Amino acid sequence: MAETASLWMQYRADQSKSARDELIERHIHLAKYVVDRLNIRTSASVAYDDLVSQAIVGLMDAVERYDPARGVKFETYAYCRIRGAVMDMLREMDWVPRSVRAKEADLREICSQLEASLGRPPTDDEVAEQLGLTAAEFADLIQDVGQWAMVSFEDTLTACAGEEELALSEVIEDEQAISPQSYAEQQDQRRILAGAIEELPEKERTVISLYYRDGLTLKEIGKVLGVTESRVCQVHTKAVLRLQGKLQGELALSGPSPTSGSPLKSRTGPSRAEPRGGPSVALGIALPGSGGDILSGAKGGGDQ
Repeated sequence: MAETASLWMQYRADQSKSARDELIERHIHLAKYVVDRLNIRTSASVAYDDLVSQAIVGLMDAVERYDPARGVKFETYAYCRIRGAVMDMLREMDWVPRSVRAKEADLREICSQLEASLGRPPTDDEVAEQLGLTAAEFADLIQDVGQWAMVSFEDTLTACAGEEELALSEVIEDEQAISPQSYAEQQDQRRILAGAIEELPEKERTVISLYYRDGLTLKEIGKVLGVTESRVCQVHTKAVLRLQGKLQGELALSGPSPTSGSPLKSRTGPSRAEPRGGPSVALGIALPGSGGDILSGAKGGGDQ
């Protein structure tokens, strides 16, 4: 204690740089202490280390301005200077007018109080009444606050104990994404269907391949195989019936999905008067990909 007092006397007497640096070093803990007491939520734009650095700037300013003769403890004086330096930095970084920040804080506090007392989210009329505003004035308040309300996708969310922090962009639902359960079901259906096709007789497998993978019509397949179109239709129907039976057996063993319902329909073959889709049409199962076809490169189109 006496040594610290001696340092202050030396610094006030000759403004010694060595005495100044030692005083700063002796009180450096105050910088982190003030930042922790402020309990400021850090983000991508405001890092904890930046707050501590600014607090140290405030500490240096406090050392330079402190006058022991006034009878005020340095820790008390430094706390105010450090806190002021940190708050000034935050105000400079905040592009939202202070009046709007005050309105936003009042609105948030009223909403929290009403929700606690009512046991439910308050209505606009209830919040307006609590604030003493008309419906039109409340609408203007919401507009004033709302036009400045912005959230950065880079801001991190508070994590539970033992968990890593997450960016806001990582927890927003992607409505276009397939759920893990649906993806697993689709992959399982693909595997079963591909295995069933491999077990078909060669001629039936060829017809399925030409029809769904290569996109040929029944007439074109007939020319390739040297048979009539009606014969190709018969072969296709038998192949689809075999595949349906195989799929029914496999799905009966694994059990149907409680969310997808029955994956099979009664249709057994292509109609020469209807447009053609893929195996999902002929077999009645929902598979991802072009036309629902597991045979890559499948093309749509009607038979001719």
